Amino acid sequence: MTPVAGGYALNLALGFSLFSIISVFWFHYNKDARLYFTAQRLVLGSCLLVGFATFVLAAELINSNFDIDYVAHYTSLETPAVYKLTALWAGQEGSLLFWLFILSIYAGTVVIQNQRRNVNLMPWVLVVLSVVMGFFLVLTNFVANPFAPTDADFQVMNGNGLNPLLQNATMAIHPPTLYLGYIGFTVPFAFAIAALISGDTGSLWIRSVRRWTLVTWMFLSIGIILGGWWAYQELGWGGYWAWDPVENASFMPWLTGTAFIHSILIQEKRDMLKTWNMVLIILTFSLVIFGTFLTRSGVMSSVHSFSASSLGPLFLGFVFFLLASSFALLAWRYSSLKSDSKIQSISSRESGFVFNNVLFVVLCFAVFWGTMFPVLTEAVQGTKITVGPPFFNQIVTPLALALLLLTGVGPLLVWRKTSKTSFYKNFPIPIFIGLTAAIVLIIIGFGSSVVMTASLSAFVLAAIMLEFGKGMQIRKTKLGETYSASLMHMISRNRSRYGGYIAHVGIVIMFLGFTGKAFDQEAEWGLRKGEEGHLAGYRFSLVQLSEAERPNHYAWIAEISVEDIGGEKVTSLHPEKRVYFHNNPNPDRRQPHSELDIHSTFRRDIYSVLSAVDTESGTAFMKIMINPLVRLVWIGGIILVFGTLISLWPRKEAN
Repeated sequence: MTPVAGGYALNLALGFSLFSIISVFWFHYNKDARLYFTAQRLVLGSCLLVGFATFVLAAELINSNFDIDYVAHYTSLETPAVYKLTALWAGQEGSLLFWLFILSIYAGTVVIQNQRRNVNLMPWVLVVLSVVMGFFLVLTNFVANPFAPTDADFQVMNGNGLNPLLQNATMAIHPPTLYLGYIGFTVPFAFAIAALISGDTGSLWIRSVRRWTLVTWMFLSIGIILGGWWAYQELGWGGYWAWDPVENASFMPWLTGTAFIHSILIQEKRDMLKTWNMVLIILTFSLVIFGTFLTRSGVMSSVHSFSASSLGPLFLGFVFFLLASSFALLAWRYSSLKSDSKIQSISSRESGFVFNNVLFVVLCFAVFWGTMFPVLTEAVQGTKITVGPPFFNQIVTPLALALLLLTGVGPLLVWRKTSKTSFYKNFPIPIFIGLTAAIVLIIIGFGSSVVMTASLSAFVLAAIMLEFGKGMQIRKTKLGETYSASLMHMISRNRSRYGGYIAHVGIVIMFLGFTGKAFDQEAEWGLRKGEEGHLAGYRFSLVQLSEAERPNHYAWIAEISVEDIGGEKVTSLHPEKRVYFHNNPNPDRRQPHSELDIHSTFRRDIYSVLSAVDTESGTAFMKIMINPLVRLVWIGGIILVFGTLISLWPRKEAN
């Protein structure tokens, strides 16, 4: 009975969404406020019904109700309870319901926050939110129903179980965080479309969504970083970014979303770039839906994607609908989006933001083209031309370095026009530090890519530290504060600015971590007990190879002793070769998986993978990788999130 209740809840939620749209249009024509409040309650009701349906499916997953097809496909009796819950977003039907659940949280929050505010915008915000919810409710009701019964003429006693790659703690966090970022862009998009429909195209909608956009961008950033962490910890190839189509699907809206965050600052301060901001948020949300299409259509082969389904044409049609309707509204209101303010100088901070925006959009287009090129060539010529990491690295690297440069130049520029005096005051120290770093690295013998990245990073860090230093010195001189007190008060009183600088520091540190890929080393051996291999000044010897049977898999565990060139022990590594569903009588249902082990330090990671085991000879086939500076990538990500949190933290009102 409970699964039936979940299905009925989704049916009612779809009806509520449709009636909320009708109520808003009726309110628009007869101005009866009761209809507007009815629409609000219908949206809230739809959100509650989606929440109830999600709770029902989660309970059925935990209770292993194999009468539901989705539960039978993605869980088993042996699946640990925590991974039964994470199976909610492991498959097509459940992840669509989870998409709806996150959207319902956002939509409900927007309605509650704005019950008596933004009265010109909110009716149309409700329409946009209801249209998006309605689209996903149509999918979950008629195309990918998560409560569909198991299609079998016998009682299913056990399920297929969860993919071993997804039985990882990071995968319990990464998809929800990514969804919070992905879906959150629905809110600024809804306000932008509401501004176009209502004609209120000033900065009100920007002020209403600025914090929303930052929260959304932060979650998307965390999701992307956690995805890289999962790939590094679980897939066994020693990397964290492979330009996979689904990785690119999350990266593209992040790029345009980042451009939007920078661009709205200009509209708030100088009342400029109104049309451009509309274009950016329309593109960002459209890329969110397009990325969902890439994940679910089966047109791309990816370790992250779902199986091929009939959802692809529906998502693609929705993307075209969004683009066509949004840009039609934009053309309709184009005259009201014009601004009297103009960029006065190429050396102004506004100009720096514009260059920044252009580079972000060009970078997004490059990623989009590289991602879609194989699909387009196959559609036109009948043969798929593979586009791999070398293409992306060649195209993206110079654009990313140009963005890194602008990250340092931006804080040194002045609004309206940077005078010669300001130039001579702000630029010499960062330029000197950047050039010094380049000369030192060239003398040491590093390659051009490392020299360029490291010297630009030094320039950016110097520029940001100069901004902090000037602010602290001014407060110390005027108020007599200590440097530490000046720093705290300065950040507290301008959290948006200095939180942004801290986020930029995180990005710079991540760039430094990326340079470590130029020095990766790896080797593969087949070792028996007591045998050893050598790599990068380390000696790796197999101490023992043991076996263990666990509730949901069988494992071979290698113990590897790692010593440095002087014979001093560094660490012991314990990579495993697992076989999930090892008791299944059908060998095709057994799933082998390598659970790697990593010894991580600030300078480098020692990365070990047990690829295979020859039980007859007792040979463990190992892959060992030495990956420098990887920890900087994760540290930089943490600093980026910390800086964003500072920007988001509410400012303390002065007494």
